[in-house]
Amino acid sequence: MKTAVQLLQNYLDNIQDPHAAAALFAADGVLELPYLQTLGLPHRVQGPQEIAAFIAGLLKKVPDFRFRNIQFFIDTPTQAFGEYSVEAAITGTDRLYKQTYAGRLVAEEGKIKLLRESLDTLAAWRAFNGDQPA
Repeated sequence: MKTAVQLLQNYLDNIQDPHAAAALFAADGVLELPYLQTLGLPHRVQGPQEIAAFIAGLLKKVPDFRFRNIQFFIDTPTQAFGEYSVEAAITGTDRLYKQTYAGRLVAEEGKIKLLRESLDTLAAWRAFNGDQPA
């Protein structure tokens, strides 16, 4: 059975394949990016189908989205915490999506029960909207 760190690493490695990444989640598993709510964006998806659709939508906007500079700070069988970054072009613009995420993963029976990520919402807003006010 995969540990929490193994699940998080697999998720990060498979982000380019929405179905493979989503298959790591339990049937009722949740991907949560709570601070996206401040931008009026979807911030919580549940179940592999919704998670795959969420990731696919992101990849349409940022096709080269890949996690880099991965560091793990908590590594227990059921919990992991790490930081990882992305730097990739946004489709149809001359802007880069440059972001550092902090993610906490809770594992249950070898699947992801919860992946809760935080990010810099101002940097995300500027990357996708330029100088338009939030």
